[in-house]
Amino acid sequence: MDRLQLSIENSLCFGIYQENNQCGFARVVTDKATFAYLCDVFVLEPHRGRGLSKWLLQNIQLHPELIGLRRWSLATADAHTLYSQFGFVPLSKPDRWMEIFTPYVKPELP
Repeated sequence: MDRLQLSIENSLCFGIYQENNQCGFARVVTDKATFAYLCDVFVLEPHRGRGLSKWLLQNIQLHPELIGLRRWSLATADAHTLYSQFGFVPLSKPDRWMEIFTPYVKPELP
């Protein structure tokens, strides 16, 4: 099984489709109780500028398995304005967050 397929199978995924063609996607890594990490959000170029990313985020936040979580997180390079409309703000206590970031490690998958 490849890494992308495994990540999708272990996440709560959302898609935007037009006439059976995918034009957007997002996934949420969550315990469905306290925490959610929003990632891999995209709307394909031909479909941008129509409010689809906002519609997608609204539906994600209203999903029954995600209502009432204490913490949401995400990382974005250029969409801060979009996410701020949905309550995302810079980390309140960045000194408490740590990470291991190894984007090029390719261990064997089961």
